[in-house]
Amino acid sequence: MNITKSPTEKTTAVTDILLAVAAAGAIWYLQWLKSAEVWKINTWSWAFGFIALSGLLGALAHGLELTEAMRQRIWNLLNLGLGVAVSVFVIGVAYDAWGLAVASKILPWMVVMAVGFYFITRIFPGIFFIFIAYEALALFFAWGAYSWLALTGQLNGSLIMAVGIFVSIIASSIQATKNVSFKMIFEFDHNGIFHIVQIIGILLLLAGLRLSLQPH
Repeated sequence: MNITKSPTEKTTAVTDILLAVAAAGAIWYLQWLKSAEVWKINTWSWAFGFIALSGLLGALAHGLELTEAMRQRIWNLLNLGLGVAVSVFVIGVAYDAWGLAVASKILPWMVVMAVGFYFITRIFPGIFFIFIAYEALALFFAWGAYSWLALTGQLNGSLIMAVGIFVSIIASSIQATKNVSFKMIFEFDHNGIFHIVQIIGILLLLAGLRLSLQPH
């Protein structure tokens, strides 16, 4: 297998790796924190874990010249990883908004949704809009939840998390437009820019999570 010759695919692959590193670093940091909320830490660690896995798979799909069959297998795994990441992310938000009891109840439903999303992508392959819509619903739900928690003062760090979610919404919008690009030494298309902005969103989320795990 050879490295792709496309300049924008190369930068997309590199930023995919950077996104994976950021997500893996977030897991390490959360597990390092000393907190009684182990369930919350583990939930968010799983979410970041699937983001990291998806980033690595994305780097392979974008960075290498693959056969169509191999590329499709990677995209299938990538879609599954993204679907699970979004579902676990929603469970983490539900925990902060309504507590462990509610988060535990919706967990099996979110697993079903992740599997359902995966099978939809198998039925309609190559339509990335499906993931954009799925992700958008989760992000706007999360942004509303953390904005409400910030306004009511119920959760430390919720304002920073709301800002982080808003940055992620901007990142998804950039990816959805597909006509955004720039050149700064290297060429970046909408995918590469999305990864860079999403890394900022992850760092803000992590900062908010750190504060939320501290006692009032």
